[in-house]
Formats: sequence, C-alpha cells, structure tokens
Amino acid sequence: MPEAIAARTFAPSLNIAKLKESATLAVSARAKALRAAGRNIVDLGAGEPDFDTPVYIRRAAQRAIDAGATRYTATEGILPLRQAIADRVALDYHGEDAVSPADIIVSTGSKQSLFNTCFVLFGPDDEVLIPTPSWTSYYEMVTLARATAVPVMGDAGHGLKVSAAMLEAAATARTRGVMLNSPSNPTGAVYSRAELEEIVALCDERGWWLISDEIYRDISYSGRATSVLDVAQNRDRLVVVDGVAKAYAMTGWRIGWAIAPRAVTKAMSALQSHTTSNATSVSQHAALAALTDRAAAEEAVSTMVCEFQARRDLLVASMAREPRLQYVYPDGAFYLYLNVAAVQPDGDAGAAFATHLLERHDVAVVPGAAFLTPDWIRLSYAAPRESVMDGVGRVITAFGELVP
Repeated sequence: MPEAIAARTFAPSLNIAKLKESATLAVSARAKALRAAGRNIVDLGAGEPDFDTPVYIRRAAQRAIDAGATRYTATEGILPLRQAIADRVALDYHGEDAVSPADIIVSTGSKQSLFNTCFVLFGPDDEVLIPTPSWTSYYEMVTLARATAVPVMGDAGHGLKVSAAMLEAAATARTRGVMLNSPSNPTGAVYSRAELEEIVALCDERGWWLISDEIYRDISYSGRATSVLDVAQNRDRLVVVDGVAKAYAMTGWRIGWAIAPRAVTKAMSALQSHTTSNATSVSQHAALAALTDRAAAEEAVSTMVCEFQARRDLLVASMAREPRLQYVYPDGAFYLYLNVAAVQPDGDAGAAFATHLLERHDVAVVPGAAFLTPDWIRLSYAAPRESVMDGVGRVITAFGELVP
C-alpha cells in the first residue's frame, strides 16, 4: 500500500461535521464502565423507566412471534397499530375521527420520528426555535437537517419554560418552526393549557411548524398533561410525536410515531423507506397490545406513575436539607433539575460538579451543558427508590463539600 494512502485519516463529511455525541448516553456508558470495573455506582443519569415492560405486552409479543409476525411490514407501520393510535387521539382529545391512520407514521422510536420530521420540514437557511433547556438531541437533529437551531432560554423563575412572547422575540424572517416538549426533559416542567394556547396561536399566526414531543405526556402528576391537540384549532402545520417508550416502559422496543398532515406523513414515509424502512414487526404488535388493552394499560401506567410521584415527593422533601440547592419543581417526567452554579461561578459548574460526584461519590448525573444550561445538572429518579434516595443524599453531601 502506498505511503500516501496509508497516511490518510478519516475526515467526517459535512453532514456530521458539527455533530456531538449524546451526552446522556455518554454518562450512562461511563457509569456502566465504572460499575463493570467494580465500583458501586448509583446511576441517576439514565432517561428510561426502571420498570419491566408489563406482562400483558410481553405476552402479546410472544403470540405475535408464534403467529409469524417476523417479516417486513408497510414502511409506515401496520394498519391496526396506526388505527389504534388514531382511536386513542379520538378518545383522548376530540371524541370523533379527527385523525386517520394515513395521518400517522410509525418509526423506530420517537427519536427517529423527531429526526424524520426535522429532515422533512427544514433545510438550509431555516431557523428552528428550541425552548432551552431541552433534550440534547433536538439541537443536533435540526443541525443534521442543515437548518439552524436557535435556543430560546427559559425563565428560571417559571420552571425554565418559555412563553409565546419569548419565542416571538427570538424569531427572525428565517424562523420556520418551534420544537416543544411537555412534560419537559430535562426539567420535568409541564406547560399549562393557557401557555400552550398562546404558543399554538403564535405559530399559527406566523405560519411556523410546531413540533410537539409528547413522549412524557402520561407521566404527569396532576392528571394527564395537556396536549397541543387539545388546543389547536387545526393541524395544518402541527406535528405531534409520541411513543410507548416511557409510559409503558418499552424503551428497548423502539416504537414511536408522528401525527402530521397527510402530505408530511407521506414525505416521512418516503424518507424512511430509504433509511430504516419499517419499525420492528414484533415491536409493532407489542405496541398495539399496549394501546388497545386499556384496562391493563391503565393499571400498569398508573402503578408506575404513582411510584414516580412518590419518589419525586421524597426527593423534594430531601432538598430541604440543602436550601442553597435550587431546582425546578417537577410536575411530570422523572427528572429533577438542580442549579449548582455556586460550585464554579466562573465556569461550567454542572460539568465540574458531575465529575466530582461520579469520581468521588460514585453517583452519575448528566451535566446541564448537555441541555445548553451549564450551571445545572439533571438527576433522574427512574431508578429504585433506595438508589434514588441514597444518590440524592450523596448529591447534597458533595455540594456541601464544594460550597462550604
């Protein structure tokens, strides 16, 4: 082999030149590596329920395998599953057939649904407003679509949420859309009906696309969180993304979906046909059971949400031991977002604290820089209750060491 060829090094294409590794996955990988090395790590970084997938769903998957559901399906997903999603929308929001299976495309998890949405709707010269802090992948997905992610910093005095006025102030002539998440990852904040009405109205007035990530909607502690489908007057420029990962403890099954205008779902199906094709056939049948056996679903989801709420309440009570640690009160999801700016006022306090916490106290959390808020850390309470309480105790101890 000529030396010139041997000396060549990999140079990423412009498609991924600005892409950053998922910080949440990186923290989880580091925690697993330390545990494998013999450390007793308390992992409060993971963004997935610690519950097993409910038995009725697992049994449905086994029956589907025995029935031969192991082949390709339609790219957009099996019709019974898309019909079940449409029926759920009709029951939950409108009481009528406002959404049809043709308005729905099933993908390999809500993450793929979000990426496909960005890739289909946005491109060069487009700007997309992202309430910040937000899930780390939003910014990267917009960038992969060759568009520009525009962070809009939330109000620290209002659960780090943004208002319609704040979005309007950040807009330019190039603004094409907004990516919203309620209940929110990483904060656990939930947008009220009135707040969503104002944001939906602004997007409608400006002709912006509104992408609403509602994957945590069922994990809400004051009743089911309001959906944009509850308040939107029309769905002409609305995409709602959801899935079974969080509420049904089905993260590894990889089933999500998008509800969108028919022209958009058709374009997303065309894109998906050339990338991943259909979502796993067995997983689709498992998701179908999750949505259609309503009695079993209500029991399973309610049990899990009640436990998350109990953990939330214990965490909040524990925080009284260190009143200098400010946090966003979580009304949904399973995260506690803590402000640790006092640890390092002139730098990346979240990263410094997370490193100290992991290396000295064996607790893994996600630095807030992953969500473009470097003074914060995200603590997940999707872990056994004793681990959560042990972990938060170590968090408080570590904070006291660094901020005497």
